[in-house]
Amino acid sequence: MTISSAQALAWRLGRQHLVSGAATAADVVRRLGAVPAWSGDPDLAVRRRLADPAPDAVAAAVGSGDLIRTFALRGSTHLLAADEAGVLLTVRTASRQWALRSWQEHYDLRPDDWPALLDAVRAALAGGPLDREAFAAAVTAVPRFAHLGPALLHPSMTLLKPIAWHGELCFGPVLDGRPTLASPAASPVWGGLPDLDDAGRRAVTGYLAAYGPATRANLHYWLAEGLSAGRRRVERWTDEVLRDAAAEVPVDGAPALLLREHVAQVEAAEPTDAVTLLAGHDQWVLGPGTADTRVVPAARRPGVTRGAALVLQGGVVAGTWAARSGVVEVTWFPEAGTPPAGALAAEAARLGALLGHAGELRLTAG
Repeated sequence: MTISSAQALAWRLGRQHLVSGAATAADVVRRLGAVPAWSGDPDLAVRRRLADPAPDAVAAAVGSGDLIRTFALRGSTHLLAADEAGVLLTVRTASRQWALRSWQEHYDLRPDDWPALLDAVRAALAGGPLDREAFAAAVTAVPRFAHLGPALLHPSMTLLKPIAWHGELCFGPVLDGRPTLASPAASPVWGGLPDLDDAGRRAVTGYLAAYGPATRANLHYWLAEGLSAGRRRVERWTDEVLRDAAAEVPVDGAPALLLREHVAQVEAAEPTDAVTLLAGHDQWVLGPGTADTRVVPAARRPGVTRGAALVLQGGVVAGTWAARSGVVEVTWFPEAGTPPAGALAAEAARLGALLGHAGELRLTAG
């Protein structure tokens, strides 16, 4: 049986909690793998997927330690579920970026210095969150690392990133108006870092559970490009998961990968024309990548990549929206056909409730 792209996207809408909401913010982030914290509206991206979208749901999950904010994909900050964060962080360490000659020369740090540096970071954050100045002072109190003050305080935070990938640092709360750094281990559910190959297989399995049926190109976008894991590693992990837990299925006649436990569900899925309004840079498009034309029409890729807030119909980008003065202004793309005014009005009202206003619809053609 050939699965249609429409069936695959209908099933994926359910898997990503866009049909019936999840119970907690951590459930949403865990399923998506990561939620960008650097752009778009991470609060809206998560709350749109909750059955009970409390205004403080994301902040409360970060405060309790169920979610952490740290450097993950593409060197940018993401929300991760603390109990599973170690999977993607471990995969990110595979490239050993800090061992590059350019890094060694720039920071005067050899690869064999890193265990001691991580020990210094762990000791600095053992007592709780620190602002960056206090953190830098604690680390540079170790004589071998006395020269790192400017790097630890640099606005790019480049040196902080591999420390975060090692699971020794994340962003803490804002205290007295100042951002802080903290230890992920302060979370009561922090899962630590697994073995690299175990993490790689879990990352592939988790991706297929949320974004399947997926192509190998999708997996390379997520893991090889997003986490610099290396194409050969990703191919090996994918082959191991395909042997043990996944199957190759035809989607519109082209090969894709899906966990075996989900094959019957996707084959039975009914295509949908449901309308969904999402924040810009939502994982719905960032997970498979904006180059995936099953989700993002090729002509619309530039706007999606720049972070336009999205209107989906049946899981395919069909327009954009903006909220202004209590009005949700929807621009419907002509190639998507006749705009479903009633469904758009209902979704605009739902969005308005999340944003705290009436959500009146104003519809234009784009």
